[in-house]
Amino acid sequence: MESNPEEPKDVIVLGAIKKGAKKFDKIQKAAQIDAEELNAILEKLEKRELIKVEEKKSWFGKKIEIQITDKGSKEVEQRIHELEEKWNQMSLLYKTGDKQKLKQYMDDNKSILPMMMFFGVMDMIMFSMMFSMMGMMMTDYVPAESIPSDAGADSSSDMGSDGGGSDGGGFDFDVGF
Repeated sequence: MESNPEEPKDVIVLGAIKKGAKKFDKIQKAAQIDAEELNAILEKLEKRELIKVEEKKSWFGKKIEIQITDKGSKEVEQRIHELEEKWNQMSLLYKTGDKQKLKQYMDDNKSILPMMMFFGVMDMIMFSMMFSMMGMMMTDYVPAESIPSDAGADSSSDMGSDGGGSDGGGFDFDVGF
């Protein structure tokens, strides 16, 4: 079975590597997944030639570095482009005030919401306002650990009910693709 990185976690791992995480633990921290799952994802990405694993010898023994390939970079850019289009669609539905359509669209795209957050393609303030409009909590859709810690107050669990309380500072990583 040819696994496409339709899997949000695969794309997030690929994105973390593209942003410069070369070591297993750094990738794991950025993508927030356990070691076993990350291992499986990395193997899958390597099979599809989206990443390559390089062994570098140093004074302290071997050092494993994970590099993204051109194919992998294009894959990430393609995904981000798709995410941006979906975000624009969500924004449009929000602006028209059609709660039902927005809820339906979010239900259909639930699996990619953490990816949108990871790549910073969404406006967190507007995103939390969408939930307020629908009378729902962000955590109904997105696992709390996927919500950027700087998106709301100190704890992300109370986000959503108060509209997020973000100052718009939002994402501090640099999406310089």
